Amino acid sequence: MDRPKLNSPVRRYKAYVGILGTTQLYLRNPFMVAFASLAFPGIGHFMLDKYLRGYLLFVWELYVNFNAHINLAILYSFTGEFQMAKDVLNINWVLLYLPTLIFSIWDSYRSTVDLNHQYILAAREDAEIRVFNIDSIEINYLDKRTPWNAAIWSALMPGLGQLLIHRIPAAFFVIVMFIFIAQMAKLLPGIHYTLLGQFDYAKSIINPQWFLNLPSIYLFSIYGAYISTVAHNNLFDWEQSKFLKKNYQHHNFNMPFKKANESGERMYVVSTFDHSNYLELAITAIQMKGIAKENILGVSMDKRGEDRKLFDTIHSSDGFSLLDLPFVFATLFCLFGSVYGFILTWGPVLWGIIGLFVGLGLGLIIKLITTKKYTNRENKLKATEVVLIIECKETQAEIVMNLLWENHALGVRKLDLNIA
Repeated sequence: MDRPKLNSPVRRYKAYVGILGTTQLYLRNPFMVAFASLAFPGIGHFMLDKYLRGYLLFVWELYVNFNAHINLAILYSFTGEFQMAKDVLNINWVLLYLPTLIFSIWDSYRSTVDLNHQYILAAREDAEIRVFNIDSIEINYLDKRTPWNAAIWSALMPGLGQLLIHRIPAAFFVIVMFIFIAQMAKLLPGIHYTLLGQFDYAKSIINPQWFLNLPSIYLFSIYGAYISTVAHNNLFDWEQSKFLKKNYQHHNFNMPFKKANESGERMYVVSTFDHSNYLELAITAIQMKGIAKENILGVSMDKRGEDRKLFDTIHSSDGFSLLDLPFVFATLFCLFGSVYGFILTWGPVLWGIIGLFVGLGLGLIIKLITTKKYTNRENKLKATEVVLIIECKETQAEIVMNLLWENHALGVRKLDLNIA
């Protein structure tokens, strides 16, 4: 199927893997999404995969903010130039700004709560989804990626992280808008002269009206790429667990303790894996060697409650990476650093970067303290995610073990119950 059929008995799906991207439901923090809309209307809706609404609000923010001179008023207000702040505002546009800003914040919060409810219902329905979609213009499929790879690419160029995880509508829009705003703000010449130490000249050429848009867009591009990768990884694990349960937990599989082996020719190979494409490559390679599907048992493990991890990885994506508050602080401090950089010696570029790292560090410290991360660090080992048991002939055991190792098994062991 390309899309869920209208006559399907399934009411809700957790995700849809389309040609231009994977749209999915997962639990989100409504306050974080609302803050994203406060920082820049439209960004919160991008985080919810509501692209059309996000496009509309994003372009509206740019257009009305520019005509009302909102960013200039913010700059003058925080630098104590209150009369200039009042004078610069365009009264023909200011009153148009507030209602839509408030709507953006309210609607993103409301939508997050509603979509969280939809996710819970979809998770309870537990319907299968398509994992691979191919068309004449693109290919999209579920896969696992390292969240920090997406974040780093977005840090180098906003939108590249979204491109890495195949969110084409978001990636295209963010890349185009960031280039446009950066050019209008004279960001690159500002960076150039800041690196040369010509801070006064850098301040003189940067356009503050456009420059103050950049902190919110830049940081939420990084954050959005990160959390989307975490969500994609969790979706992959969930789907592969369903696949194993449906195809490799056959009722005729002879468990080792049930098998009475009279011939002495049968044995078992036990291995452990992470959820990954390598697991399915190993299974299909083993089947190609003549071992029937009924003789392969794959069990996805339920994990016990673990401490929240500071950084998600390709192998461990709990969705609670503790980076929500740090990114809020980083956005605020980067914005204030950019504002005060226009009156301080080093200029808005350098002070914006300093503010970013100070906010990130401060938010991280607060989050670690409030969650008492430092009190329990004894479990540092990576948990096994999948156990694979293959029943085979003694002559096939070595081939099976080699195939498992070649496909990155975490551990492999031959189990021969006929040895006295």
